[in-house]
Amino acid sequence: MGRSRYLRAVHSGPAGGLDPEAPETLMECLTGVSERIGRPAVLIAMDDLSAIAVSRVAPMLRERFRIPHQPDNLPARVADKAELSRLCARWDVPHPETVIPASGAEAAEAAWRLGLPVVAKWSRPWLLPAGADGLRSTMLLHTTAEARRLYERSAEAGSRLLLQRFLPAGPDTDWFFHGAFARGGRPLLAGSGRKELSWPVRTGLTAVGRWLPDPAVEEAGLRLAERLGYQGILDLDFRRDERGCFRLVDFNPRPGAQFRLFADAAGLDVVQAMYLDLTGQQVPQPSGGPGRVFVAENYALLAAVRGGSLPRRRAARPAEPAPSAGAPGASASVLPGADRQAAPKRAAERGRVETAWFAGDDLMPFLAMLGALLGRGAGKGVRALRGVPEQGRRTARAVVRTPRQRGRSQDSAGSTGSAGSSAGPDSRPVPPEASAEPDELVTR
Repeated sequence: MGRSRYLRAVHSGPAGGLDPEAPETLMECLTGVSERIGRPAVLIAMDDLSAIAVSRVAPMLRERFRIPHQPDNLPARVADKAELSRLCARWDVPHPETVIPASGAEAAEAAWRLGLPVVAKWSRPWLLPAGADGLRSTMLLHTTAEARRLYERSAEAGSRLLLQRFLPAGPDTDWFFHGAFARGGRPLLAGSGRKELSWPVRTGLTAVGRWLPDPAVEEAGLRLAERLGYQGILDLDFRRDERGCFRLVDFNPRPGAQFRLFADAAGLDVVQAMYLDLTGQQVPQPSGGPGRVFVAENYALLAAVRGGSLPRRRAARPAEPAPSAGAPGASASVLPGADRQAAPKRAAERGRVETAWFAGDDLMPFLAMLGALLGRGAGKGVRALRGVPEQGRRTARAVVRTPRQRGRSQDSAGSTGSAGSSAGPDSRPVPPEASAEPDELVTR
């Protein structure tokens, strides 16, 4: 980004890095930036940590910056995995069954009851110490012993451990929702899309995504924004479970990496819509857009090499029935003023491809990315020829078929769970050395 011809200036962040628990350094830094700019500027956080820190100093910066109104530490609340689980249960938004254990023994028992492998998350991942061995924001655990050991590192991690039922990945399981909202959760521009390729495969960032309207995803995103009174940009991640239910797995209170996918026919995206709203300008009614394709060239190449091919163009899925008049969010529209009945037709139309790096009038970011990609590839090749293992290499495992579920009835396999600290009276004792391998693993 620093090489783009459209970037006018770069302002350094706080010395020593960003610490949301010590906002005075960010306050001092942003005050200096404001004085150099010389007039009020729009301030939009581009990652979770920045969003949390900015919200804590926003009341003192209202005269210097135009900032979305997010009171009561809202970004930290929705980025907190435990709080998000409670909000989903409160507002009936489907969410993976989640347990917050209160001891190592409870963690082991919950892992067994939820079904191995199980997803482990730290409630506040921004508090994880840098460089801590074996502590990552999200992990896939394959044994009850792993769950017990991970819980015992809670103090080191700085927040609570959550265990969630694992939802296996597939070709139509990963969806996302992006939106820009004015005060009160009023949508300015929003849409849902499907992740068609990711890097790392099945578990990582969007390499290829498509804007595809889906009423269930859109309704859940709009409902959350309205209930929260959310102003600003958000990025939600959903996974479709084995019963076809979309479950919210992550809430990011900032633009997603693929936010340019959601640009209408005139080029209006969620960041531009937010800029217009914060500066008191009229936001145009969005027109067109569904069917567009986003490609992150570096990740798409790697994912295609690993997965075999780039996804082919597919016809839009049949539209699902719209919510009834009395259902929550029934009056909401993803594209304000747009005809919702025309969405399937627009999605089936040939969509324009939005590349993450390449632009004919601004080649330097693409060339810099290409140089870095080739440099990393050459470095790995040299290490392979010398027989030297890459430092810090990690082995990731992704389950590609539904794992065996132990200690849970078939009726409860797809139910929406809520956070709790106990495995329940019907849980089984945890065997000391239970096999934890899923049906099939893809290892890289």
